Amino acid sequence: MQNIDPGEIAKFESLASRWWDPDSEFAPLHQINPLRLNYIAERVELGGTRTLDVGCGGGILSESLWSQGADVTGIDAGAAPIGVARLHARGNGAQIDYRHTTIEALQEQHEPPFDLICCLEMLEHVPEPARTVRACAQMLTPGGNIFFSTINRNPKSFLFAIVGAEYLLSLLPRGTHHYEKLIRPSELDLWAREASLNLDAITGMHYNPITNHYRLGPGVDVNYIAHYRKPLTS
Repeated sequence: MQNIDPGEIAKFESLASRWWDPDSEFAPLHQINPLRLNYIAERVELGGTRTLDVGCGGGILSESLWSQGADVTGIDAGAAPIGVARLHARGNGAQIDYRHTTIEALQEQHEPPFDLICCLEMLEHVPEPARTVRACAQMLTPGGNIFFSTINRNPKSFLFAIVGAEYLLSLLPRGTHHYEKLIRPSELDLWAREASLNLDAITGMHYNPITNHYRLGPGVDVNYIAHYRKPLTS
């Protein structure tokens, strides 16, 4: 059974043509991408690293990782976003292996493991996020690094990430996120530990609506990004 939500796939497929427009519904992704990339690059040597971008969408993070020397494979369950990613990469000369597939399917195909896996802004869009975490861990080399980012589930995150971002400020289309699908850090950490991953660092991502500025820093009550490692030996 595939771990995908057809409604979520359709939602992002309908927007795919605007993925690389920094003034579109994907403006927040463009704005936070340098923060995400720097956070990863500060913790992992990207040059020559066999890297998997899970839920890559139109390829914003994938191309940034490639620009830093990573050997990137990007996967997404949506055909339209993958088509956009391939077209944009071709125009920029980016050598990225984009595939229309899921992490679970990739695992079943006995793909060789990766040194670095990024699964950002994706877990809250699948029916069984624990299953995705487990599949990611199984596709990671011993000693490898994995990054997850998602949204906490609490009254503040509901107010900021859904009511504020989608209904008041129109930063995202309405219906982008569903409160019941948001993930507490404790839940993510439980799934990660069950998959034999060890937490290395976690930080929050904060938005100032007055300055329209994002930053990373303490506090994981809304958006957060977590860095895990897979032990060299089980």
